[in-house]
Amino acid sequence: MTERKPANLDFESWIDKQIREATDRGEFENLPGAGKPIPRGSDDENWWLNGYLRKEGVSGDALLPPSLLLRRDIERVPETVRELNSERAVRETVRELNKRVVEWLRLPHGPYVRIAPVDTEEVVTQWRAERRPEPPAPPTTTPPQPNRPASRWRTLFRKRRVT
Repeated sequence: MTERKPANLDFESWIDKQIREATDRGEFENLPGAGKPIPRGSDDENWWLNGYLRKEGVSGDALLPPSLLLRRDIERVPETVRELNSERAVRETVRELNKRVVEWLRLPHGPYVRIAPVDTEEVVTQWRAERRPEPPAPPTTTPPQPNRPASRWRTLFRKRRVT
């Protein structure tokens, strides 16, 4: 941790002094990327933030206001429920989303985005329509066997029975 700025020095001279002392100690030597320009992926003003999030493996969802997250989740409902296996799970997913929407509508904060609860029955109807019917089960009967000569055991059994 750095020391506190002495009262008799202004900030600029105090910072310059710390940089000069660190340079004398060699703390700025052999740094990664030394002598190279700062990489810029594009003319995006948030290039550094995007690169940091990518490097850390984190999505930028934590930076979005709740209203935008809700709007995005509402738009993604069809893709979200498409992967679910039961109508019960679809209804539960929509119920949880609608609960979040209603909570935000009661006390909106952040930028106002027009959102409304999702119609559960409409989502379930769409989910049912997209479900593919299961392929028919293969027939349980065995295919007919080609004509084979009777086995030796069967022939012996018939002969004994006849006599």
